[in-house]
Formats: sequence, structure tokens, C-alpha cells
Amino acid sequence: MQMLSSRFHHFIDESKALLGLSLPIIVTQLATNGMNFVDTSMAGQASARDLAAIAVGTSLWLPASLLLRGILMMLTPVTAHHRGAGNNPGISKDLGQTLWIALLCSAALISYLNFSEDILVYMTVAPEIIPVGVGYLHALAFGLPGIALFYMLNSFLEGMGNTRAPMVISLLGLLVNIPVNYVLIYGKFGLPELGAVGCGWATSIVYWMMSILIFLYIRTHHRYEHLLDLRATLPDFTRIRELFRLGLPIGVSICVCGSIFAVIALLIGKLGANNIAAAQIALNFSSMTYMVPMSLSFGITIRVGHSLGKGLNDEARIQAICGILTAALIAVLSVLCILIFRQQIISLYTNDPLIVKGASVLLVCAAMYQISDAVQASASGALRGYKDTRVPMVLSCGAYWGIALPVGYAFAMTDIFGAPMGTEGFWVGIISGLTLAAGLLLGRLVRLMKL
Repeated sequence: MQMLSSRFHHFIDESKALLGLSLPIIVTQLATNGMNFVDTSMAGQASARDLAAIAVGTSLWLPASLLLRGILMMLTPVTAHHRGAGNNPGISKDLGQTLWIALLCSAALISYLNFSEDILVYMTVAPEIIPVGVGYLHALAFGLPGIALFYMLNSFLEGMGNTRAPMVISLLGLLVNIPVNYVLIYGKFGLPELGAVGCGWATSIVYWMMSILIFLYIRTHHRYEHLLDLRATLPDFTRIRELFRLGLPIGVSICVCGSIFAVIALLIGKLGANNIAAAQIALNFSSMTYMVPMSLSFGITIRVGHSLGKGLNDEARIQAICGILTAALIAVLSVLCILIFRQQIISLYTNDPLIVKGASVLLVCAAMYQISDAVQASASGALRGYKDTRVPMVLSCGAYWGIALPVGYAFAMTDIFGAPMGTEGFWVGIISGLTLAAGLLLGRLVRLMKL
């Protein structure tokens, strides 16, 4: 009984530490995603064409930004390992080499965005939307180095166990983004009226501001200023390749797994306006609830990586297990909230009775995968702490694209498993894929912890 009580108190202490570390990350994610919401809502007030241009542009920009964020996220476990080992020269060296990765990725994505017109033409986007969408993406291209620098320094601070500074800077960025959007979209103070293109320029300006602020914070803070060493920025191509090989699977996993919901949304487009609206409500709300386990997974990465850097393998195992249990317990609360308050949730979006009926069913389906989603996200975070990224990438992509999408399509649109289920069929696929991903990633983690 005493041993059980001791373990329970250890779990509570670890959960408190994890939540204290992860809460600012949750706020940071809400702030950065809030900028996308501001862009969409303010462009929609300008005109339907501007709103459509934002939607089309985001379909090209979102996968690229997820890939970039994931690649640079590798600096978090790398820095946490070095910090745990007390290896300050290693922190400086990898920070300097990651700068080259950030610059090279920026250059590649700028080239990608500069081909956006050809891509949109190939996608047969309405001709009147293409010029505005291309202008929006070209404006974003201007900010790409600043976006990459912010992602990189954010990952560095997370690896150092500091999640509050990025939170404060992200909230400031959100606040600044609103008036800058207003000025550029509607052409105030003698500036031209740019519409949706103004959103792209506003995002670029704000991210440049955020990257400068986070750099100045690191440069002037007594804890970090000695880690900025110009000599560490001299390119070491062997180390750059090693870091990129660690980060690329993270980026691909986040990009591919995030994109599957966009693909499902496109497929649902064949099922009529009411089904589209109901699905959008369920997808939008579940994407917000996902921010909690995703942010917890970043905290788990930091704590596990730090302990492994210290050589405390047993402590790292306990932190991984407690982190996954904490995420699962919070997911249970999400399930209860969705089931109890789903009508109130839907009323925030619409009062149309047909849409309400469809969204109510889909929110129940969304509640069914909250725990699986939390487990797969937190297990993935623990694996990043072990610097294991390639195998989890294969497992996740296989579960989502090999199971979730084809199973969902088969249930929703074909008669392979009986009469087509329509929109609900895609949620059968999502539940199947997430549950499989959770099981596979847990199995991978258990195997690593036994080594």
C-alpha cells in the first residue's frame, strides 16, 4: 500500500511539472493559430474573393509550414540532451548548425511559393482567385526566413526548458497582427488597399518582429547569451546532415498527418453543403482539442530528452509513462465535455437544424478518438525525447494513409462494407487509424525503454 501511495504521489508530482512546462506551449499554439483565424475572419470581411484566396493559399502554405516547423523541432530534444549532459559547447554548435538548416529550408520553400501560380492553375482554381492567392503566397515568402528563425529559436528555448518567453512573444505577435492586418487589408494611413494580400504581408511583418524579439531575448539573457557563438555558425556539413536527418522525419510526420484531415475535408465536399458544414464543425473543434495533447507531447520531449542527457534512463522511462497517462486522463475530460456539451459547442457555429443534427453525430465520433489521439501524440513526444524519429514517421504515415484514409473512404463512399455511410464513414477511418497509430507508437516506445 505504501509503495502504491508513493507511486501515486510521484505521478502527481510529474504531472504537475509536465503541465507547468506545457501550459505556455498550449498558449503559444493558440496564439500562432489565432493569427490564421484573424487572417481568415478579416479577409472574409473584405470580400468573398479575398476569403477564397486565403483558403486556397492556405491549402498550399499549411503543409509547407508544418514541414518547416517539424524539421526545426528537432532542436528541442537535441538541446535537451546537451543541457542534461551539461554540454554547453554542444548546445552552441547545434544551434549554429540548425541556423543553416533554417536558411536552406527557407530558400527551398520560397522557391516553392514562387511556383504557386502554376500549381493553382494546375488545380483549376477559379481564374479570378488566382492573382490574389498568388499575391498572398508571395507576401508570405518574404517572411519565410523570419518564420524559420522564430521556429528555430522557439525550439531552442523549449529545449532549454523555457516555454514562457515564446508564449509571451507569440501573444504579442497575435495582438500586433490584428491592427497590421486592418491597415494593410483596408488601406489605411494612405497605404493601398491590399485585401487578402495584406494578410500575407502582415504575417510576414509580425513573424520578422517575433524572430527579432526572441533573438534579442536570448542575446541579452544571462542564461543564454554565452551560448550564442559566431564560431559555432561555421558550417559543419556532417553535423548539418545528421541534424537534418533527425528533423526531416518529424516534419514529414507532422505534415502528412496534418494534411490527411484536409484531404478528408475535400472528399466530403462531394456529399453536399450540409455534410460539409457538419464535418467542418467537428474537424475544427477536434483540431482545437488536439492542441492540448500536442503541447503535452512537446513537454514530454523536453523532460525525457533532458533526463536521457543526464544518463537517468529510469527517470526518463517514468516521465514518458507519466506523460502518456496524464495526456490520456486529460483526454477523458475532453470526451466528457464533448458528450455533455456537444449541443452548446455546435451552437457556437450554427443553429441550422440539419447541420446541428449531422454535427452532433460527428462530435460523438470525435469524442471516440480523443484518447487514441492523446496517446499517439504523447508517445510520439516521448520517442522524440529518445531522438527516435524515422520509425515513428513510418508507423504514423502507415496508420493514417494506409488505414485511416482508405478505410474511411471505403465506409463513406463505397458499398464494400455495406451501404455507404456518408460523412460518418470517414470518422470510422479516423478512429481506426488513430487507434492503430497509438498502439504502434506505444509498442515502439516500450521496446526502446527496455533497451
